[in-house]
Amino acid sequence: MKTTILGHPRIGEKRELKKAIESYWKENIDETTLLKIASDIKKKNWLHQKEIGIDIIPSNDFSLYDQVLDMSLTLNCIPKRFRELKNKVSFVDLYFAMARGFQKDNFDIVAMEMTKWFDTNYHYLVPEFEKEQKFELNSCKIISEYREALKEGIKTKPVLIGPLTYLLIGKEKESGFHRLDLIDRLLPVYIELITELQNEGVTYIQFDEPYLSLNLSYKERECYLETYTILRAKFPKLTFVLANYFGDLNDNLNLALSLPVDVLHVDLVRGLEELDSILIHQNKNQILSLGIVDGRNIWRNNFDTSIEIINKAKAVKGDNLWISSSCSLLHSPYDLVNEKDGSIPKEVTQWLAFAKQKLQEIILLKKITQNNLQASDIKEIETNKLAFINKNNSKLIHNNQVKNRINALTEADSLRNNIFVERQKTQKSALKLPLFPTTTIGSFPQTKEVRSLRLKYKKRQLSEEKYNSFLEKEITSAIKFQENIGLDVLVHGEFERNDMVEYFGERLAGFAFSSFGWVQSYGTRCVKPPILFGDVSRENPMTVKWTEFAQSLSKKYVKGMLTGPVTILQWSFVRDDQPRAETCNQIALAIRDEVADLEKAGIKIIQIDEPAIREGLPLRKSNWAAYLKWAVNAFKISASVVNDETQIHTHMCYSEFNDIIANIADMDADVITIETSRSEMELLDVFVDFKYPNEIGPGVYDIHSPRVPNINEIESLLIKATNLLPPENIWVNPDCGLKTRDWPETIAALENLVASAKLMRERVSIPI
Repeated sequence: MKTTILGHPRIGEKRELKKAIESYWKENIDETTLLKIASDIKKKNWLHQKEIGIDIIPSNDFSLYDQVLDMSLTLNCIPKRFRELKNKVSFVDLYFAMARGFQKDNFDIVAMEMTKWFDTNYHYLVPEFEKEQKFELNSCKIISEYREALKEGIKTKPVLIGPLTYLLIGKEKESGFHRLDLIDRLLPVYIELITELQNEGVTYIQFDEPYLSLNLSYKERECYLETYTILRAKFPKLTFVLANYFGDLNDNLNLALSLPVDVLHVDLVRGLEELDSILIHQNKNQILSLGIVDGRNIWRNNFDTSIEIINKAKAVKGDNLWISSSCSLLHSPYDLVNEKDGSIPKEVTQWLAFAKQKLQEIILLKKITQNNLQASDIKEIETNKLAFINKNNSKLIHNNQVKNRINALTEADSLRNNIFVERQKTQKSALKLPLFPTTTIGSFPQTKEVRSLRLKYKKRQLSEEKYNSFLEKEITSAIKFQENIGLDVLVHGEFERNDMVEYFGERLAGFAFSSFGWVQSYGTRCVKPPILFGDVSRENPMTVKWTEFAQSLSKKYVKGMLTGPVTILQWSFVRDDQPRAETCNQIALAIRDEVADLEKAGIKIIQIDEPAIREGLPLRKSNWAAYLKWAVNAFKISASVVNDETQIHTHMCYSEFNDIIANIADMDADVITIETSRSEMELLDVFVDFKYPNEIGPGVYDIHSPRVPNINEIESLLIKATNLLPPENIWVNPDCGLKTRDWPETIAALENLVASAKLMRERVSIPI
């Protein structure tokens, strides 16, 4: 029996990688220094796994930005628009240009599309394929990292995105072919890469194929079988590990069991009900990797439950078992030991396990099942049992008032007073906004000064009076800026907010917060998900003070800015002792109370952001309806407390929304602002057949790139929108919040955005 993980966090224990990359972008360090910092992080990760006793340690689970982008560069799958740049800049700068866009030296290149990695909050760069796509080895990263680890005395298991998952998560950029048709061109390059790895002495290769958790067509299943049959024939002596995660195999179970691989990894956190069937039908000589320690949440592993599962498998498989994380620990924070400042209540801390603790859990589970325990191990096992006893008896978790309020919910609580067409008439009369109204999504650049003073205030190194004075100055400046450039609907800028979920969680009962619980969202963007451990309620207003202050500064409308219940749920580490739907409704009621208070304060436009509603969609289509029913209803509960005159907005970004556009319409927000710029308004294609009933702002400015879109570019996107949507229903806005951008590029981009809207008003003449 062996231990392994599918991948390790890579941002560094104190976000060293993030800081180094951002310093490199600002030209404060050179490429050599950046790569040295990256190498040190990898080395530290490998040596810790070796020290703790992990048998099979992964490599190529590290990335400077995104593992899918790494694979695209490895395979020379570089979009046409970047190919001339390839000969002008370093490999590292080309890599970052593909991720962020490039606007320099007479180049103006838009970044690659970014979307969610299955049902996580991690974003990947979407591979782009041409009909005559050519692949070739273009990077030695995978081999180099194997060699780096070997220098430390560690023979690793290189991790590759499986060839089928790589193709299936990409997009065709030309018509007349399906991306799966490219497998005959792709596979020889995989074979070349694996040959080089074999020549280096590699023993194990892990193929990540999470696409096996999705519904597959007959063609896709056949392609899986043909591909792995070819790979097996080419490399009979290598140990192939096929890793599926994020869900069960379901109707792909027989396919997975038939693939000629040596190790099959299954996610038992998401697919435990399949274990019996696997044990019955799996080849007795094939190793089964049990993904039993949750890689996506921060709760302790229940050893009693896990040992029962392992022993069941052991009775059938003997020692042909591996014990592993359910998925990569990329989605977990680094180390609970860093939480020494009391941010997390002690009672809650004993229920938690971050990545380093999960490694220890994997080792202990192996020791327990092999009766190889030491005194310190026995003490840890007793601590584990006691933690679960304490959690079951904890008075922190349950609030009867919250439960009674949930039980009292009726259908009327999720309905507006009138249908949208009636509300729209009322709102147009009351708000008197121009055609193609302009706005932003909510946040403005968070400068070093903003972040520094907020941190000082949090550490009580700055008085409340001085902090509030600073915020008043920042908000006043932001309002004047927006008025000066001519935006129609303003925002206060969110300078007091650390994160769109963390900020609200800090003001709601039932949440706890870490100091160093960072996880990667995309690139250098790291978030600290709140720990949602108990019943949720709102005791006091959370946003009214600063929204009301901002509105007092302008005759234009200032939006109230809130995060929606589904997004707060999805972007938190969520309690696992009750259905997620019930937890979501608790959050919805708290947001509902805030919406009511904003309306009472005279705020006429309120935005309730739900960027994660698509992310939470189950991987299997058969489970979609149940999820969408409670997720959409939770949003409606949060929003339906207002009068018709109050305009409700929502915002969504960086997910594939076409499949659920009807459900988005069911949310019945008066206005939705949605990300479309990176995909060149691809979302709008769905409106050919589906007539979206409410108002919509298809994002025309990609805020995850430092490049500034020009007026003609924005106008062309808006013209495309008017071909599919009524002009009177179109808003003009960026595709997401601007907190990660710098002020100079923000000012230039928003000036172009406003200018484009004015040009569109001249093009279209419709009475308001």
